[in-house]
Amino acid sequence: MSKILITGGAGFIGSNLSLALINRGHEVVVLDNLSPQIHGEIPEHSVLLNSIIDKVKFIRGSITDVALLKQALLGVDVVVHFAAETGTGQSMYEIQRYVDVNIGGTAKLLDVLVNQSHQVKKVVIASSRSIYGEGKYNSQKYGIVFPGHRNDNDLQQGKFEVSYMDDNDLELLATSEDSKIHPSSVYGITKQNQEQMIMTVCPTIGIAPVAFRYQNVYGPGQSLSNPYTGILSIFSTQIRNNKSINIFEDGHESRDFVFIDDVVNATVLGIEHDEANGQIFNVGSGVATSVLKVAQTLIAKLGIDVDLNITGNYRLGDIRHNFADLTHIKNKLGFEPKHNFDSGISAFTNWVTQQEIKTSNYERSINEMKARGLYK
Repeated sequence: MSKILITGGAGFIGSNLSLALINRGHEVVVLDNLSPQIHGEIPEHSVLLNSIIDKVKFIRGSITDVALLKQALLGVDVVVHFAAETGTGQSMYEIQRYVDVNIGGTAKLLDVLVNQSHQVKKVVIASSRSIYGEGKYNSQKYGIVFPGHRNDNDLQQGKFEVSYMDDNDLELLATSEDSKIHPSSVYGITKQNQEQMIMTVCPTIGIAPVAFRYQNVYGPGQSLSNPYTGILSIFSTQIRNNKSINIFEDGHESRDFVFIDDVVNATVLGIEHDEANGQIFNVGSGVATSVLKVAQTLIAKLGIDVDLNITGNYRLGDIRHNFADLTHIKNKLGFEPKHNFDSGISAFTNWVTQQEIKTSNYERSINEMKARGLYK
């Protein structure tokens, strides 16, 4: 069994992974700064933290603190690097913070691994579907294409679907790992940079790198008060506060929503199997689900009737569609998701109804974007 360091290990995915690894006999060290955006103003009350605090060696601090990094790496065999600022919209106006933590923190981790003695044999990096930008499409005129970012003029006129050159009738395809990398947000850029640094530097020092490009992860335990990530948690908090849900664009924009247990299972496979070494994998459900369907399903499952408004508003930096091609991870690691959207949403809403109703901070996050001309 291995000694595994999880940076950001008190977060949603990290805490669930910690428990899974402990159950499999591994020793887990967690380095986490307990960000109020995720854990609340009193982190000692954090459900995520309390789920692991007496089961792991916990070190509170930032990924950018080199002294703490050196301490956390002592005796470690595998590093799982989750520590990052997350939030596509927020990254567009808190640029320095996202760059300092996501890129700077990863650089410091690699600096220590390159220049200090250690016994690390593998580094797993949490990458993101956001590095793809828009997804993969088939054009009757041009074949497989990767449309560029949508422009403000088209969005203002309600032209939300992507186009490629003069072809406005594209067929959405699953995004494979060899698809074009062209992120449309600062967050996506930082995740691309993290992945590339890990995949480039680690092999030069005899460390096996593994990258997982996670799609939209959800499930019991995710923050219900963080207004910057996770539309399922945002919408469910709105609904439970009897507030209407405003759907961006026309509601037909889609994402790949993958259940937390499936994400953990995929990550464990990457940690424990040498077949993952040097590989980049998509992790998702392999199904595109519209935002409108998400909202309608949550209203039905929670049994609270609130207004559902298709607003036509949009956020600059958002993509239109993306869902994962899982062929590579299935062939290499034997991974297949066990939860479909209906079973996953049922598990999520069952958990939500047992939680204290959180104050919705969603309008504040929208106002922050409005003030900077990023929400229209």
